[in-house]
Amino acid sequence: MMKYLSLILGLLFLSCGNKEDILLPKSDTTVVSDVQDHSPIYIFFRVSEKDTLAEVNRKNSIITTNWIFSIDKRLPLKLVIPEVIKLQNKKRQEKAHKNEKAENFYAYADTVKENLAFLPFTKVNYTMGKPKNNDFVILFKKATDMVWLNGRGIKKSDLIQEFFSIQFITKPHVVTQFEKNMSYGEYIDNKVLLLKFDLYSTNPISPNEFIF
Repeated sequence: MMKYLSLILGLLFLSCGNKEDILLPKSDTTVVSDVQDHSPIYIFFRVSEKDTLAEVNRKNSIITTNWIFSIDKRLPLKLVIPEVIKLQNKKRQEKAHKNEKAENFYAYADTVKENLAFLPFTKVNYTMGKPKNNDFVILFKKATDMVWLNGRGIKKSDLIQEFFSIQFITKPHVVTQFEKNMSYGEYIDNKVLLLKFDLYSTNPISPNEFIF
């Protein structure tokens, strides 16, 4: 925990300065517990009159390090992901000081182990729009325990079993889609769920994610 003290203190300092906190998403699973050589990126929840805004602070980020994104769970994906795309592109397009081993992680709280945890997303390619017609789509909607497999609704708890019970004629191009008004906190929950595909010899899901 001590090695993340600087990250936690950074959150407190910035949030106290702006009289707001970053409320991190929560999960009962730790995907990654240790990230060395990291820089913080914060995306704050702001309200201006009746509008919700995502305010980015990356002034302490170093391009050659692993980036840890601490994002307020209340923000909708339609505000979060465009900012993430900009930052991803900046890192990917860096030429002079590029570090091929540097990754990107989302920070969240493991409520069981009571520690910070991290979800890698370096290879994810985000699109603000709909998947192609020939894609097999795993669709997550806002505030429901259901998930849709190419239009067929099932319980999230049955996702793995139902997917692998499908008899595909040809290997599908499997992508994920998330409703744009879904909260970032719920998005992290769904991302952790999708990692259960990694328990099998091959994860069939492509790194292409669609927000619409």
